[in-house]
Amino acid sequence: MTIIAVFNQKGGVGKTTTSLNLTAALARKDMDPLAIDLDPQAHLSAISDTAVPLGENSVFGFYKELKSLAELVIQAEAGYRVIPSHFELSKVDSLFGKGPKVINRLKSGIQAEMLDQAGTPIVIDCCPMLGVLSLNAIFAATRVLVPISTDFLAVKGALQLERSLKALEHVLKKRVERRYVITRFDSRRKLSWEIVEQLREKFGKELCETRIAENVALTESPAYNRDVFRHAPHSQGAKDYEFLLEELIDSGFL
Repeated sequence: MTIIAVFNQKGGVGKTTTSLNLTAALARKDMDPLAIDLDPQAHLSAISDTAVPLGENSVFGFYKELKSLAELVIQAEAGYRVIPSHFELSKVDSLFGKGPKVINRLKSGIQAEMLDQAGTPIVIDCCPMLGVLSLNAIFAATRVLVPISTDFLAVKGALQLERSLKALEHVLKKRVERRYVITRFDSRRKLSWEIVEQLREKFGKELCETRIAENVALTESPAYNRDVFRHAPHSQGAKDYEFLLEELIDSGFL
């Protein structure tokens, strides 16, 4: 089954928004997705109301306490499952270093517990930096989805990530399939359209046709601890993430 790492080497591009709402869209199709919050900020955990007070009950417990992934899963009210994060997850780099064993830890855990054979998609929300945690996600993933907001620094982050993925190919011994999705798109801005053309020229068919528009519902929903489908199911934001899921399925990405 597909394991998608949602990653960009810049914050504020809609990474967690995309992880959350893609997972919610999968749940609406009865695909029983599992979201793994691998960002110490734990925003996905908070929004999905699956945050935990102790690090040992989060994905940090998998790394530090050798807990199984399965025992850390929490069922969210919205219909999907979450392995939550905790701020203590930021200690992983200093505790375990950067050797191959820790970098492959998540992949090994998923395979050992046969979570990748359960017939359900896994969405991993990565932290916005290339370190042990994001490498864990990339090594475990079968796909990488890169949100890019329509600003210069987000594009720069995506180009840096593309170079990083290419550099990792000799280690992974494969090319990880990826898609780039434009977020926070404002059709009224000339810069938005210029960035679309830059990205289309750079990434070609790997750039999603679906664009996630700047939308009030997407901005508001986290404040209510809801994905956009629960907060405003008829909003443009909800429609955009439905369209994105359909495109990823139709293209064989999912």
